Amino acid sequence: MNSKLSCGRSAFLRVIDRLGFGPVLAVLAVALLSLPAPARAGDAPQWMHALVNVPLPEHDEKTNAVLLLAEDTFTVQGNGKMKRIERRVYKILRPDGRAYGTIYANFDAETKINSIHGWCIPAQGKDYEVKDKEAIETALFGVPDGILMSDVKTKVLTIPAADPGNIVGYEMEQEVHPYVMQDVWRFQHIGVPVREAHYSLQLPAGWEHKEMWLNHSETAPASPGSGQWQWALTNVPAVKPESNMPPLSGVAGRMVVSLFPSGGSGTKGFESWSEMARWEDGLDRGRRDASPEIKQKVAALTVSTPTTLAKMQVLARFVQTDIRYVAIELGIGGLQPHPAAEIFNHHYGDCKDKATLLGSMLHEIGVESFHVSINTTRGGAAPDRPPTEEWFNHEILAIRLPDDVKDPSLFAILDHPKLGRILIFDPTDEWTPFGRLRGELQANYGLLVTGDGGELIKPPQLPAALNGVMRTAKLTLTPSGTLSGDFVEQRNGDYATEQRASLKSVLKDADRIKFLESLISHSLPTFQITKASLLNLNQTDQPFGYQYSLVAQNYAKTAGNLLLVRPRVVGVNSSDLLETKEPRRYPVEFDGPWKNTDTVEIAMPTGYEVDDLPPPVNADYSFASYHSKTEVSGNMLKYTRTFEVKELSVPVSKVEDLKKLYRIIAGDERNTAVLKPASH
Repeated sequence: MNSKLSCGRSAFLRVIDRLGFGPVLAVLAVALLSLPAPARAGDAPQWMHALVNVPLPEHDEKTNAVLLLAEDTFTVQGNGKMKRIERRVYKILRPDGRAYGTIYANFDAETKINSIHGWCIPAQGKDYEVKDKEAIETALFGVPDGILMSDVKTKVLTIPAADPGNIVGYEMEQEVHPYVMQDVWRFQHIGVPVREAHYSLQLPAGWEHKEMWLNHSETAPASPGSGQWQWALTNVPAVKPESNMPPLSGVAGRMVVSLFPSGGSGTKGFESWSEMARWEDGLDRGRRDASPEIKQKVAALTVSTPTTLAKMQVLARFVQTDIRYVAIELGIGGLQPHPAAEIFNHHYGDCKDKATLLGSMLHEIGVESFHVSINTTRGGAAPDRPPTEEWFNHEILAIRLPDDVKDPSLFAILDHPKLGRILIFDPTDEWTPFGRLRGELQANYGLLVTGDGGELIKPPQLPAALNGVMRTAKLTLTPSGTLSGDFVEQRNGDYATEQRASLKSVLKDADRIKFLESLISHSLPTFQITKASLLNLNQTDQPFGYQYSLVAQNYAKTAGNLLLVRPRVVGVNSSDLLETKEPRRYPVEFDGPWKNTDTVEIAMPTGYEVDDLPPPVNADYSFASYHSKTEVSGNMLKYTRTFEVKELSVPVSKVEDLKKLYRIIAGDERNTAVLKPASH
């Protein structure tokens, strides 16, 4: 299950380092964009040639390329201008490594690319070079879903002959004008080991800095001169992607550098989470002011609602469904919401816009709310980690509940020592009803932004029973092994959200049951759905469901005069997530808590009785549990099971237990009951 939603809290304008996406974007985009560059002779610089015969960093046979040199020089000049020089040198090892021969440099009105220059040193023959004038300028490459307009553009430079065995590299100089006085040295990357990584910082007199290390032991800098610091690392291993791992920012080595200009005034880096929240509060200030049109709409929506809770619900539903998700990010618009009046008039906005408009409308009914910055993948921000904007990619709301608002439908409530009961709610998520929160945001640190600063908070983890699949079946088995009957499948929480979102634009009934066909095909090799219908497709406060009937011939297998019947008919809870040759490196992050249940009744064919039943299964771990039982009553074979995920993060120390649990589940899902001719 994966219910993640896109969001428009921009990742491109977060901090000073807005252009260093080359390796990541190259890997993602090589299949979509290949821009030929003129192949011309031109000697590569000495700093590249010095790396031709150096030993490669440790890597395996699947590594597409290694990064021989990653060098970043960041300079703040006396006039306050900031400049970055970035050098990268790759050795291509496999055909897929050609992606590293394409450079993507993002820039905007606040950023200037002074020069960009690339070279190739082939294993045999003369060097190649490409210059700045051969780069192609295009709209922002790799735009996240929902962004309609952005002033970020991309320069693309393709280095010729980026073939296995060859060395490619580039040098890029940029002028930057940051909104936040922070730089992030990203020295560890996905899939690419690094032989040498260097970072140099040069500041004018009176400036100060503070470095904070993440996912790596602190390394002391060398200070070659006044106002100069240099850090160096060698043999940095690649981050190897794993399913259900924390976000890259939560596992990759980083150094966050906060800058503090002389005099202690003006824009500066963050020293604490509270300071970062105060900065975000400054961006939000005045944006919630309600226009006459907003006031009028609030009055119209709430005129017939008798309670405060009902008013909150109708306003939340309006922003969820009537305000289209569209992002326009010009300048600081990647970080700052648009004014509420503008959002309302246009009837569209991104996540921070939707949070702003709902906050404005709630204020009109006397309800206070606060922005919360968060990530749609758990495992990033934490109290002991440095405050930086790159942790977050989404914006939601913390709604301060009035004393009279107490209702069993409100689950996502956090007791705050100063604010009292606050309800965590996502106005962008049109499928999750007011009072609930989708799994990926639960127990996931977010930055609460208040007027006097703010702090990291952890939204509550909701009961597992609110999320999952409840499946019941009443079936009949014939002596020839044909199984037929009826299923009712109730999907709650994120499982319902995922289905409703996928069916939003599906109009044909035949297409609407394709998910069912796919689901059943993982359990039954041959089957026919004889009828199917949807339950509560648009009633988001009710469980979504499928009601269907099927026929599966040859379901039971014959062995002499015996029938072998698998009690688990449809649905797979086992997983091969951890069935890998290499040991797990990172925690396993679940989307959220869930509880799946199956109750299957199979009427045995006349003239047969049970000869053998699968043993019951009772597997309990701190993070999850699985229980199943097969029993017989008269001519009815009954199978029940429950799979519950209780902890959302499984540390590496417990992954062997999780692997064991999945294998136990897989064994139970394969088990068969044996039926024999009844004795007389």
